[in-house]
Formats: sequence, structure tokens, C-alpha cells
Amino acid sequence: MASASLAIVTETKSEEMRNIKVGIIGCGGIADYKHLPSLKKLKNVEFAAFCDIIPERAEKAKETYGDDNSKVFTDYKKLLEMDEIEVVHVLTPNLPHAEISIAALNSGKHVMCEKPMAATAADALLMLETSKKTGKKLTIGYQTRSTTSCQLAKKLVADGELGEVYYVKAPAIRRRGVPLWGVFLDKEKQGGGPMIDIGTHSIDASLFMIGNYDVESVTGSVYRKLADSAMYSNDWGIWKPEEYLVEDSAMGYVKFKNGATMVIEASWLLNMAGSGGHNITLCGTKAGLEYAGDSVIMNGEINGALYVNTINAGDSSREFFKGEQLSAEDYEAKQWIYSVINGTDPLVLPEQAYVVSRIIESVYKSAESGKTIYF
Repeated sequence: MASASLAIVTETKSEEMRNIKVGIIGCGGIADYKHLPSLKKLKNVEFAAFCDIIPERAEKAKETYGDDNSKVFTDYKKLLEMDEIEVVHVLTPNLPHAEISIAALNSGKHVMCEKPMAATAADALLMLETSKKTGKKLTIGYQTRSTTSCQLAKKLVADGELGEVYYVKAPAIRRRGVPLWGVFLDKEKQGGGPMIDIGTHSIDASLFMIGNYDVESVTGSVYRKLADSAMYSNDWGIWKPEEYLVEDSAMGYVKFKNGATMVIEASWLLNMAGSGGHNITLCGTKAGLEYAGDSVIMNGEINGALYVNTINAGDSSREFFKGEQLSAEDYEAKQWIYSVINGTDPLVLPEQAYVVSRIIESVYKSAESGKTIYF
């Protein structure tokens, strides 16, 4: 990855050199909540086109974020025919991620694809191979990496403050949090439930912090235990049990080639109170660390005394754009666009996101077969 100094030195110059024309494919919730507002804040980004299978959503996105010159499509292939578009954001449900991303890469566009990389590991690999073949950049929308505390945690690990990290706990726990919008309950269109939806964030952030992608094996368990009875207490409304086609919780045990282990917990429905959440835990030989939102909680021993130290991560904790007050979503968008302008690596590399997809798929396959999956 390019050095921070390079990004800082070239930032202003590149911004004055040229604008980036962006095409948006998928104008639903994740586009409106995350990508479009963050891209809109970048003065060198122009929205050239919006595409959605529901024309009203594309028209609304143009009205809110585009201008009179922005085009609207219901067929993503028409958008990809626009030579002036340099960057495409793929913000659809999981199943078409690979198809659209591969087509965009082959049309000469750089691609930001929302997480997860794809519905299957095989599709993720095809995306990775296409990026390499075309020479076009491909990144995945894992914005947890862009939080100040996640980047601080990574630096602490890299600097040896934890010693050898040999145990990781990667939870993504909702007690009652089943999303009822979109196609989240459709296994065919999503590839799974909470493991592929929110567990993917915890897995990616954990691997990013420890810098270890050398997986040896994955063992998984998948449950659908509460989907028929817990709908009335759900934070986001009531569903029909017969339409709930994915798991309500899934757990994974990952073993790395160096002997380290990681436990993954992902749930939309789980009878767990007062624990879980998304607080990633790293245990090392010198100290331990807990990623907890805006802070990093360190623990260890000094001269026979145990300590717990809370470090509040600030805007200078990130690698790039130090001191700028950016949300994780805004940082992700800015770092991505400047990687395109400067020809540097994006924060999330496709090779890394592919490992996340393999782990998720292995959890599902292990649960189905009752066997450990070896990489």
C-alpha cells in the first residue's frame, strides 16, 4: 500500500487535476445511507449515471445527488457503455455482485462493490481474477476498517504492542435484529443470513487488525432456532416464518497456519443479553485489546499488576487524511477515490476480501457436512 506521505503530498495536486465520473448501480438503502452521501461530499466526484431495476429509485437518486447531466437506467449494461465513467459502485443484493462487477471491470471501470464480495467464494475468485486481468482496481465496502479505532488497533498490533496474537473473538451479535427490507431473508439472493450480512464485517476487521490471512481450516455451526417464534420482539417488525429462509445465527472456529485461532459469532436472533455486539477481542502474549466503537481498550500486566487502559482513537489515528474529521463512511469513500486518482492501493484489497468470502462459505459448508473445511 502507498505510504501516508505520498497520499498527503499528492492529494491537493490530484484534486485540482481532474474530476472522477462515477456510475451507481443499485440505488437502494445502502446507496442512500452510505455511498451516495459520502461521495457527494467529495468535490471532485461527478455522478454520471444512476441505475436501478426500480426506475423511481434511480430517479430519486439523480434528483438528490446528481445533476441535469446525470443519466438514469434500469439496465446496468447501458450504464457500462458510458466511456466517460471511470468508477462504478455496485450496490445491489449479494447474488449479482460478481456478474455486475466483472462486467464493469471488463468495460474498463474501477469497481467499489458493497460487502460481501460475492454470494459464493467461487464468484469472489472470478472477481479477483478479472481485476488482475484487466488491471482495474477492485475494492469491497468494509467500512469498519475505516474507523479510527480499527486503524489504531491495527497499528498497535503491527508495532508489537500485543506481542504474538494467538486468539481472536469476532462477534457480530444482534439479540433481535432481523432486517426486513430488501431480500435479506432470501437465501438464494443473499447466500445466507447474519453470517454473510454482519459477520462478514467482524471477520474482515479482525483479519485486517492482525494482518493474518493464512487460514488453515474452518469449522462451523448454523442455527435456525428462533425464526419461528421471535418475530414479535424484532426491532424492525414482524416477518412470516415461512419466508425466513436463512439462519438466525451461525458460529465459526477458524484455525490459522501459525496456530492462532479465531471464533466468529453472528446473529440476528440470539438469546444473549449484555454481551456480544461487535466488540472484537485480540489476545496476545504481551497484552490484549478490545475494539469497542470509538475506543481501544488495552489490558495486560506491568510488574505483577494487571491494568486496563482505554485509548480514545482520534482523527489522527488513521493512515491517511490525518486530522480530518471524517466518518468511517466518508473516509472509505475518500480513500477509495484518491487511490484511483493516485494509482495506489485501496484500503480493502480484493485478495483480502476473497479470504473473508472463503471463511464465510466454509462456515456454511462445514455446518452442512458436519466436517472441518481445510483451505
